Amino acid sequence: SSEVLEAIENVIQGVFQSLAQKKAPVLTVANRTDWRNIEFKDSVGLQMIPHCTTKQIRSDCPQSAQRFALMLKILSMIYKMVQSNTYATKRDIYYSDTLLFGSQSAVDCIINDISCMLKIPRRSLHILSTTKGFVAGNLSYTEEDGTKVNCTCSATVCIIKQKHLNRKDLTSHAKFVLIVEKDATFQRLLDDDFFTKVSPCIMITGRGVPDLNTRLLVRKLWDSFQIPIFSLMDADPHGVEIMCVYKYGSVSMSFEAHHLTVPSIKWLGLLPSDLKRLNISKDALIPFTKQDQNKLASIQKRPYIDCQPLWKKELEIMAASKLKAEIQVLTSLSQDYLSRVYLPNKLQFGGWV
Repeated sequence: SSEVLEAIENVIQGVFQSLAQKKAPVLTVANRTDWRNIEFKDSVGLQMIPHCTTKQIRSDCPQSAQRFALMLKILSMIYKMVQSNTYATKRDIYYSDTLLFGSQSAVDCIINDISCMLKIPRRSLHILSTTKGFVAGNLSYTEEDGTKVNCTCSATVCIIKQKHLNRKDLTSHAKFVLIVEKDATFQRLLDDDFFTKVSPCIMITGRGVPDLNTRLLVRKLWDSFQIPIFSLMDADPHGVEIMCVYKYGSVSMSFEAHHLTVPSIKWLGLLPSDLKRLNISKDALIPFTKQDQNKLASIQKRPYIDCQPLWKKELEIMAASKLKAEIQVLTSLSQDYLSRVYLPNKLQFGGWV
C-alpha cells in the first residue's frame, strides 16, 4: 500500500510543480489499445513493449480537460481507500457521481489507464471488479472465518471473488480445468455431474467475456496445480475471441499480461471441423453476419495465429463455410451428447488443438 500511495503522490507532485512554474499540468499515459505498442511472446501472450508510445492528457485542452479532471478524481478516491484500507467496485465509483463520470465504460477505461500509468496491478488499487464468474468441481479451501468450502458437491457453485485469488490453501485432485464459455452450458454440465463422471476436474465459466477475477483464477489454478487447461467455446468468431483472451490476453490489458494469460490453454471444442465429422445438419447451423466475417478476419491476422497451425486450419474451415454453431447444437444428436459422448471422447483420445 505504501508503494501505491507513493506512486500517486509522485503524480500529484508533478501536477503541483507544473502549476508552480505556471504551466498547464499534463498526465502521460501509454497508448494501451494501439497494436503498435503490443508484441506477441509465445510464453506470455500479448504484452506491452517496454518503450511504447504515449499520449498526453492535458488540463488546458478542451478535448482532454474533463478526462484530466476525472483521472485526478479517481486517483484521490484510490488514495483515500488505500489509506483507510477500504475497497470499492468499479460500479461503486461510477455511482458515487454518475453525472460527473457520464458512463461506466469511461470509469473502467480511466481505472485501466491509472493502473498502467502507475505500473501497479488494478487489484492493488483497492478497486474490485464486479464478479460474474463461477467455479465448481474438485476444489476446496477454507474461508477466513474457518468455514470449509468444498466445490466438489454439485450444489456448490462458488462465485469467483477477489479473496480467492490470494489464497494459499487451495487444494484439488483435479486432472484438468475446463473453461466453459457460457453459463447455460456450465449449468448443463453441472446437472449431468460431468466433473465427477469422467475424472475429477475443475470447471470455470466467465459467463461470456471473462472479468479480471475469472482470468486471475484460471492463472492461479495453472500456477498452483500445473494441470492441463481446456476451453469449451461456441464454434463462432466470438467464442474464439473469448478463448484468445484467456490464452493470450487482450490488447487493453496487455500491460498486465504476465499475471493474466495462460498460453498453454488448449481448444477442446466446439471445433469447426467437429461439425462435419459429427454430420451436424446444416439446418442446425447459423449463417455468418457481416460482423462475424469482420471479427474472424481480424482474428486471423493476429500474430499468435501463425504459431498455431491447427487453429489456423480450424479458422479457415469456419471462414470457408460462413457458418457458426453454438455448443447446444450437440443436443440435436442427443440431449446428453455433450457430457456423455463428446467431452469424454475428446479428453480420452486427444481431440483438442
